[in-house]
Amino acid sequence: IRVDSTFIHQEVTKIGLTFLSDKRFSGANSEFLAAHEHYRMRRYKESILECAKSLESVLKTIFIKKRWIFPPASTLSKLIAIAFERGLIPEYMQSQFNSLRGLLESGVGSIRNKVAGHGQGQEIVTVPDHLAAYSLHLTASTIVFLIECDHSSC
Repeated sequence: IRVDSTFIHQEVTKIGLTFLSDKRFSGANSEFLAAHEHYRMRRYKESILECAKSLESVLKTIFIKKRWIFPPASTLSKLIAIAFERGLIPEYMQSQFNSLRGLLESGVGSIRNKVAGHGQGQEIVTVPDHLAAYSLHLTASTIVFLIECDHSSC
C-alpha cells in the first residue's frame, strides 16, 4: 500500500484494514485492497470505483450481521439511508442528520458517479491523483466510523 500521508495511514488506513481483516468483511477488504492497488498503479478511476464498492460491502456486511433486510442491489445512498433508519449511526449524531448524511452520500459516492461510475461520453475523463487519494482517505475513515458504530451497538 502506497503511503502518501503518514498520519492518515497510521490513524485511519491501518485501523480500517485491521477492521476489514475480520473474515465477515472479506469482500469489503478485497475491494479496499484493490482500490489501493489501482491507486498505486495510477488507475484512478478504478481505485475510486473500488472505494465505493468497499463501502457498500461494509454496510451490507453489517446489515447481514444484524439480520436487517435490505434489497441486495441497493445503492450506497440507499444503504446509508437504512443505516440511519435502523440506528446504526448514533442518535445524537442524527440531530445533525442532514450534514452527516450529506457528507456520507456526497463523498465517495458522488466522486464515483462524477468521474468513474458512468460512461464518460465523447471526452476522455482524466482523474487527478489527489482526487483518488482523497477518495481512499475518505473511504478508510468512513469504514472505521461505520464499523465502530456497529461495535458500539453490540
